Amino acid sequence: MDIRVQCAPGEHGEDDPQVVWFGQRELPVLAVLDRWYGREHRWWKVDTADGQYVLRREDATGVWELAAVTRTDR
Repeated sequence: MDIRVQCAPGEHGEDDPQVVWFGQRELPVLAVLDRWYGREHRWWKVDTADGQYVLRREDATGVWELAAVTRTDR
């Protein structure tokens, strides 16, 4: 699946996801719920109108992946 992410400086001054595209489908990020760092990747847990997702970005290439979908009752 083609994933693109638009970032902007967040509350801590670091770039956080603001909009996620799954193919042609655009989902604004309502909130960054969590973020964490690994040796070669960064992860963000984000909330959107469609639910919560965990996004992963590879530091070396900047490539984004959908790492998980979190089920929530809405």
